[in-house]
Amino acid sequence: MYQPAITGSGVFTPDLSISNEELVVAFNAYADKWNAENAARIEAGEVEAMAHSSPEFILAASGIESRFVLDKDGILDPDAMHPWLRERSNDEIGVMAEMGVDACRKALDMAGVDAAEVDAVLCAASNHERAYPAIAIEIQQALGTGGFGFDMNVACSSATFGIQAAADMIRAGSIRKALVVNPEICSAHLEWRDRDCHFIFGDVATAVLIERAEDAKGPHFAIKSTRCATQFSNNIRNNNGFLRRTRHGHMEDRRDMLFMQEGRKVFKEVLPLVSKHIAEHMEDTGVAADDLKRLWLHQANKTMNDYIGRKVLGRVPEDGEQPNILQDYANTSSAGSIIAFAKYSDDMAPGDTGIICSFGAGYSVGSVIVEKSA
Repeated sequence: MYQPAITGSGVFTPDLSISNEELVVAFNAYADKWNAENAARIEAGEVEAMAHSSPEFILAASGIESRFVLDKDGILDPDAMHPWLRERSNDEIGVMAEMGVDACRKALDMAGVDAAEVDAVLCAASNHERAYPAIAIEIQQALGTGGFGFDMNVACSSATFGIQAAADMIRAGSIRKALVVNPEICSAHLEWRDRDCHFIFGDVATAVLIERAEDAKGPHFAIKSTRCATQFSNNIRNNNGFLRRTRHGHMEDRRDMLFMQEGRKVFKEVLPLVSKHIAEHMEDTGVAADDLKRLWLHQANKTMNDYIGRKVLGRVPEDGEQPNILQDYANTSSAGSIIAFAKYSDDMAPGDTGIICSFGAGYSVGSVIVEKSA
């Protein structure tokens, strides 16, 4: 048995961002347009007028202030309200692979590892731009890694489930090094015309390099324990997959073909599920609340994270103990907890313990207990 460790991490951040203020201007213009087009039905009581959004509403509901996106013009166009993502030819690298390669190279550079040394690439994300060939294999080719690659999807928990799969393979000795990459183009499956969710998501890609601890060339995080759990729920869903719309393409305009969420039910059901999962994982691993230096939680909603932090630690987390990147990145699905880990882990000392935890549609929850090593 070998000790798996995270030796590198990387984050690809798009160049474009949309502030709450910009988003609200576009949404309210769309709402006014929709209300004007449906004035007769509104007057007859057949439908309700679409209410305006506001930066204050978004911040209070989510803690989000801005989000990074691959395309800004289409999202902010009241006549479109979705990203315009150019269809690529079969001879071009796919958009998810392109994002993923950038994050992977950063993780490899951090670890001081050449791509050719990598035995496996796991592309773990909430949506994939195609069914096959696997995005992971495309990333494998672009990087020049060896071995194999495959895609996996456990929605917002894809990264932690991918880490467990890679860590288990390393622990068993079937591979020495693996990249777990999470390219998330959440803007493509978000319904930007729905006031209840139009602010939730952003785009990003993350990657971690996992290898045998004995091969680490510098400071790293030993993966002490992993745990995953699922429980079926239809309260968060997407009935149509992924990149369904382009600038010139048209698809059937059904609301259930994009991201949908029963927010109150999710809040009520997910919080106890996640809190219990983490508590039991810690207890079984012999980790007490006082042992924890850091909680890198899924970045979906600030109120949810604050609640989980209090339950796990038994008190209000101190500054830095439960870092949030939500305000700048919004919800980036599986990538959120990895962004937090990548940006807020350098200050940890040898022997410090932390937990990476993600949760979301499925329902799914995954937790990874790590310990900093010199």
